[in-house]
Amino acid sequence: MTKVARSKKTQAQASAAPKKTGAPRKADAKKDAVLAPTTAPVLLTPETLPTPVMAGRDFLSNLDMTAAELRAVMDTAHSMKRGEWRGVKPLAGLSIALVFEKASLRTRTTFDVGMYQLGGHAITLSNTEIGLGTRERVSDVARNLERWVDAVMGRVYLQQTLQELAQHASIPVINGLSDMLHPAQLLADYQTIEEEFGTDLRGRRVVYIGDGNNLANSHIHMGILTGTDVIVVTPVGYEPNAGVLMDAVRAGVNITLTNDLAAVQGADVLYTDVWISMGQEAEADIRRRAFKGYQVTPEMLDSIAPDGIFLHCLPAHYGEETVPEATEHPKSRVFDQAENRLHAQKALMYHLMGDLKPRW
Repeated sequence: MTKVARSKKTQAQASAAPKKTGAPRKADAKKDAVLAPTTAPVLLTPETLPTPVMAGRDFLSNLDMTAAELRAVMDTAHSMKRGEWRGVKPLAGLSIALVFEKASLRTRTTFDVGMYQLGGHAITLSNTEIGLGTRERVSDVARNLERWVDAVMGRVYLQQTLQELAQHASIPVINGLSDMLHPAQLLADYQTIEEEFGTDLRGRRVVYIGDGNNLANSHIHMGILTGTDVIVVTPVGYEPNAGVLMDAVRAGVNITLTNDLAAVQGADVLYTDVWISMGQEAEADIRRRAFKGYQVTPEMLDSIAPDGIFLHCLPAHYGEETVPEATEHPKSRVFDQAENRLHAQKALMYHLMGDLKPRW
């Protein structure tokens, strides 16, 4: 078999009830630059598409892009949400394999639908079918997939699995979630934040409360790229990864770690995630006791900035890290955030794959 060579560079660094339309929230002055226009969007053409800024590379961490590349991806995501890409199919003839060790609603749906909207094709592969590291070596899976598809997205247990896929595959590998990081989620999160506060987020207080898990780690990375003031509020012993904190030290960025719930007050963005992630079920009772008091409630939302917002990547474990009244609160943008998974991930796939040509 002749292997198709692909360039890949690495870089360390969102009865009778009236029908809902999905229209964006009413814009104000700070949102005008990014929200959908009131007039019909100006459609892009193949000649006016932006240049893919991460062509052929992997996306295992938010630090696999520079601040300028993040800006390009975010601008594309906003443009896609405004409907400006409806006239183009830039990934026509291309395919992506979606590899799942963990269950998924948002990741599976948005990558699949996003690839379709860009003109390409997605194939979903469960771990029952692949058996990463059990039925087959990860390296063998990578060497097979690279000969059939143009990119791989993995939602897996271990960051090491993604690193091994990337090492042995000549096509882009995307981190859809690992134990260490959740970078694609953070693209949607920051698209949502920009819809509220504009594209210059320097000095905005992003407060993450709960477990210092993959979401907390990726928030730290986004603070490095965007200049937001990231405050991570955890119980003792549940702080973010030490290696990720060293990334901030090397970048000269101050990240605040605290166990004091008072840090929530005045936040521009309050963010939480589940206390018990998939694979941690045996620790459930210990974690519930440790995180008592760290639940996001409507009363807690009253203490953030008047124009502050509440985000949660979902699924929510109601009664633990939050309650339904919080995700349905006027300050909640949880479901806008979920919608933006589609636009942000489409933008990411375009900037990774947009210069590839069909190989058949």
